[in-house]
Amino acid sequence: MQNATYADLADLADGADLVLKAQIRKQAQLKPERAVGVRPGYARLYIEANTIELLSGSSPVGESLRYLVDVPLDAKGRAPKLKKTEVILFTRPPSGRRGDLQLVNPTAQLAWSPQLETNLRSILGELVAADARPSITGVRDALSIAGNLAGESETQIFLSTANDGPVSLTIIRRPGQAPVWGVSWSEIVDQAARPPRPQTLEWYRLACFLPADLPRAANLSDSSEARQRAAADYRYVRQQLGSCPRVRP
Repeated sequence: MQNATYADLADLADGADLVLKAQIRKQAQLKPERAVGVRPGYARLYIEANTIELLSGSSPVGESLRYLVDVPLDAKGRAPKLKKTEVILFTRPPSGRRGDLQLVNPTAQLAWSPQLETNLRSILGELVAADARPSITGVRDALSIAGNLAGESETQIFLSTANDGPVSLTIIRRPGQAPVWGVSWSEIVDQAARPPRPQTLEWYRLACFLPADLPRAANLSDSSEARQRAAADYRYVRQQLGSCPRVRP
């Protein structure tokens, strides 16, 4: 039950069919022989909890919940006492008995806090929006064209997405000015496109899933100089996006 970064929350929310707020009522630690695959330093708990609120999802859930979760042991090798703790759960739809849940991964339980819920609600809202940004799966094509003036160029980079939706990056260089870049989430390659705001779904899709370097096979520029410029522009975008920190296992 560690703190979570924006990327941690987005990872969990994007992979969950149901996101719930609950309060733990009972816990029991499984014996090692019944806790197959638990990572060192963790214990597997059987949890009974009461539903407080369904934050996302449409599958019906009961007032009482039952699930398994892996939690880190303390310095003395003991599992934490979680009775009455309020938590956020990221789960798949109930199967079998109503109230039986399966977390999207063994540690997909977070200690509730007002700030966590605020951040999470923002992410959930972006994920279900009509214009929700698609998952990025790679770089399809990149092309850089020199302008009429020395030091002037435009690079366009087209990305692959999970739903085949159009996403492109445009990087414009002008003499004596810093590069200007933006992302377009439509068929129109817009020179007025702007970079995504940090800690948004647009930023997450790019910063957390673009490859570190421009794939050589995607670089379609017709000269060595243009290919080098396309690769440099891609690196510039990656630098501007920054890292995608995650703290959860």
